[in-house]
Order: sequence, then structure tokens, then C-alpha cells
Amino acid sequence: MKKGIGDAFQEGTKYQRGRLGAGGLDWERRPAPYKSYPDSPLIELPTPGTGSGMPLWEAIDRRRSRRQFGNASLSPEHLSRLLWAAQGITAQNRGGLFRSAPSAGALYPVETYVVVHDVDTIDSGVYHYAVRTHALEQIKTGNFRDAAARGALDQPMAASGNIVFIWTAIFERAKWKYRQRAYRYIYLDAGHIAENLALAAVSLNLGSCQIAALYDEEVDSLLGIDGVNEGTLYMSVVGRPL
Repeated sequence: MKKGIGDAFQEGTKYQRGRLGAGGLDWERRPAPYKSYPDSPLIELPTPGTGSGMPLWEAIDRRRSRRQFGNASLSPEHLSRLLWAAQGITAQNRGGLFRSAPSAGALYPVETYVVVHDVDTIDSGVYHYAVRTHALEQIKTGNFRDAAARGALDQPMAASGNIVFIWTAIFERAKWKYRQRAYRYIYLDAGHIAENLALAAVSLNLGSCQIAALYDEEVDSLLGIDGVNEGTLYMSVVGRPL
């Protein structure tokens, strides 16, 4: 069987004993750990409630991919809790901020964006999650239901849900330390985040479906990123299930 690019990636990023390379990290070249949109309007979110909810084991048992959604809107509290579960700050230790999902080397190369279709008091549009302040940075407003669906390989569920979560990676944040092996870790990080979101949605009696089939350049364009230094990895749609 002919070897493809995926085979070459898997083979070329293997760790082998005695061949890990040497040398320390160049701390002066470490990329900025957070992305921000300082000139964008900031949308404050409610403090995420974490004191009650469905037991974890029940949420795992009930989790299913949901592709059909009703018309009822979600609340800002829903969005706040979903964002916190996906990538929110959970602790601070020795100056570092730890999040709800694990990340290789605590480098957190994955950024979270949301396309809001129907959330009370929040304009429809595209937003970036400002993790340090647990707020939304408004990138653009408008109806992007069709654009989200087209980018998700023309899957209509990305238009009918209330929110589409989009995860990107700023690749150099992980490559700075792990070089080409970083790509493996980046994809794993995105999976951890999406599973947290899926379980949080169940606990809120919402439905979600994770989407890896996407037109990369179309989603990158929707977010306004270059697809090279920062590129789209993964999507999830969340809404009230039928």
C-alpha cells in the first residue's frame, strides 16, 4: 500500500530512545501564552456555576451526538458554564493558570471561538474566548448560520444549533518546546477540550455534536485567522435537543 502524508507524519514524529535531541529551551523566543483582541468590545459573562449539576457518571452514560435542535434560546449562564468547562481557569500555582482540560506541558496552544446564533442578550456573531477574564471578545456581529454550516462540510446542524464552538491552535506555542511532535499533542489537547464540552452540555440538558469534517480555509476565514500560524482544528455545535 502506498504511504501517504499521514503515514509520514506518524513515522516522522515518533520518539526513539537516544534520539530525542539535546539543548535547552530558548525562553526569549517563547510565544505569548494568550491571544487577545484589545480593540474589540468585551462581553462579560456570568460567573460559571459549579456547585451543582448532574453526576459525572450519569453525564458519561447519557452523552450522545445530537444533530437536531429546537428553537428555544440559551442563556448567558449556559454559555458561561460551557466555556468554563471547555477551557476555563481552575487554579493558579506559582504564577501559572491551570485550566479545566489538560494540555501537554501546560502550554495551552488551543484557542476557543464561538459563533453565537441564539443566546439571550448576546448579539449573534463571532467571538473569541478571553480565558483570563472569562469574557468574550467580539470579533464581528451578524447572522453566520450559513457560513458556519458551509464551513462544517455543509452540515446543517451547524446552522440550527444555538452555538458553534470552534477550536484553533497557535502552533508555535507547542512547537517552541516539542518541535514537530507538538502536532500530536495539539490534536490531543483539542480532544480533551471537546469531551469536556460534550459532558458539560449533557449536564445542562443540552445536546452537542463534535465536528472534525470541515473546510479548513472557510472556517479560518470566518474567524479571520491565517490558517498557517493559527489554524482551525475542531468544531462542536451545542443546542437544545429535540
